[in-house]
Amino acid sequence: MTEDLVRTGPLPEHAVRTALLDLLAEREHGTVTSTEAAARLGLSSGLCSFHLRQLARYGLIEEAPATDGRARPWRLPTQPDAVEGGFGELARGLEDESYQHWLARRAEAPAEWRQDEAFSAVVYLTPEELAAVGEEVRRTLARYRGRETDPAARPAGARPVAAVTRLFPLLDQ
Repeated sequence: MTEDLVRTGPLPEHAVRTALLDLLAEREHGTVTSTEAAARLGLSSGLCSFHLRQLARYGLIEEAPATDGRARPWRLPTQPDAVEGGFGELARGLEDESYQHWLARRAEAPAEWRQDEAFSAVVYLTPEELAAVGEEVRRTLARYRGRETDPAARPAGARPVAAVTRLFPLLDQ
């Protein structure tokens, strides 16, 4: 289910949130805590907790009943139709929020991580070229895909990095 939600069409992806949704979709009991997600994905519990809360905030997941009173388990919503309708808008909102969070806290990052590669350009393309550019970006990012779920594949010093690409025609005002 999440494969269809997250990876269809030209929607940009957020790697941590995509990995969390995929993890929830594959879980035998359908729930995961931030600690379990962190161990499984090779990320920090705090990072997973933040992204799980953001996914819940936008209705992509929901809190499940706790079994031991302490752990905060999460699951995919029991009513998935509400999720499927507005995922594009939701994804863009989460990306914007993540970028604003980065800008607000950039000074707290280690010196070597304080820069970003945010840029934009207006280019003139045909519909076919637009699709080709999108596919090229996906191919470029696919080279790093295995690192999401396999911490051993990550080089020393690698961290999660959001890659957001939006290709859309500019309409007359």
